Amino acid sequence: MIDARPERLRECAEGSLRRLKRDCIDLFQLHRLDPRVPMEESLGALVDLQRAGKIRYIGVSQTSVAEYERAKKTAAIVSVQNLYNVEDRSSEDVLEACERDGAAFLPWFPLGGTGSLKHAALKRIAAAHKAKPTQVALAWLLARSPSILPIPGTSSIAHFDENLAAEKLALTAAEFEELNS
Repeated sequence: MIDARPERLRECAEGSLRRLKRDCIDLFQLHRLDPRVPMEESLGALVDLQRAGKIRYIGVSQTSVAEYERAKKTAAIVSVQNLYNVEDRSSEDVLEACERDGAAFLPWFPLGGTGSLKHAALKRIAAAHKAKPTQVALAWLLARSPSILPIPGTSSIAHFDENLAAEKLALTAAEFEELNS
């Protein structure tokens, strides 16, 4: 169940500070809007934590452009975290709003599902670069917008290094356009 009551958000932030042994959380994302709590109340609690020096920046997640615009009236929103990858671009309008505002866009599920990684174009482009389809998917995200900051999960140092190598993979204009279409 979603719980974005101000007291719960304060409790979560304090717990994170303790577990991380930090004085300040650099970025605190409001991950879901709670239909029982006005967004302004949830964000207001985060603004209070920000003023107290416990949160540096505030972001929102799983939000529409209208909700993002509304959130900006209560807090300085520096990032949005929405579903977005080479196959699922349902948040394209939110990405464009982030680009316009200079906010970071953090795509969750940046690699898509196993189906997207079997996509013929991804596999062919990966083979041409002697890379993996996951690296091509990440390279496409990085080339798509300077606002995009992918945060793919990793289970090992080798997997981390593999993901990091995607930054050096330069897609040709034709490859980029093929993945866009």
